[in-house]
Amino acid sequence: MSADRIAIIGNAGGGKSTLARAMAARRGLPLTEVDKLLWLPGWQLSPDDLYEARHAPLIAGESWLIEGMGRLETIRDRLLRATWVVSIDMPIWMHFWLAAERQIAWAKNELDHPPAGLDDMISTEDMFRTLWETEQEWMPTIRANIDEAESTGIEVTRIASVDELNAFAEMEGAS
Repeated sequence: MSADRIAIIGNAGGGKSTLARAMAARRGLPLTEVDKLLWLPGWQLSPDDLYEARHAPLIAGESWLIEGMGRLETIRDRLLRATWVVSIDMPIWMHFWLAAERQIAWAKNELDHPPAGLDDMISTEDMFRTLWETEQEWMPTIRANIDEAESTGIEVTRIASVDELNAFAEMEGAS
C-alpha cells in the first residue's frame, strides 16, 4: 500500500466522491467520505466530539484518501497532513447545476452513491442554500488553507471546470 495521503475538497456537487472512489481503488488507498463522519441519519449533524474522535485518527494515518469538507475547523489540519490536495473549485453555478443533476437522479432512485450514504434525500432548497453559504462563508478560508498547504511543499491540483475534471478523471482512470 502506498504512503499517499490525498485530500479531495470542494463544494457539493463537484464530482469529489466519484473521483475519490476511482483514485482510491487505483492506488489501493482506504477511502473516507468525510460526510459519513459528519452526518447521522436524517441529516442530523454528529456531535463535535464524535466527529473529532473519528477524524483525528484518520488524518494521523499513513495512507488515506479523504474526500469532502467535514467541519471547517478540521480542514486545515487535514490539508496540511495530506501529501496531495485535489481542489475541485468550479464556478458556483456549475456546482448548482451538477448538484441539481444529482438531486434528479436521487429522486428517480438512479443514484448509486448518495451523499453520506444516507437514504433520505436532502431537500433541494437546503442543498442549494448550503452550496451558496459554503461558497460565500467557507471557500475563502479553504482556498487560503490550500494555498498554505501548497506553500509548505504539498502537491496541489486545482480543477476549475468540468472539462478539467473530466480530463483529470480520465488520467486517474475514473472515466
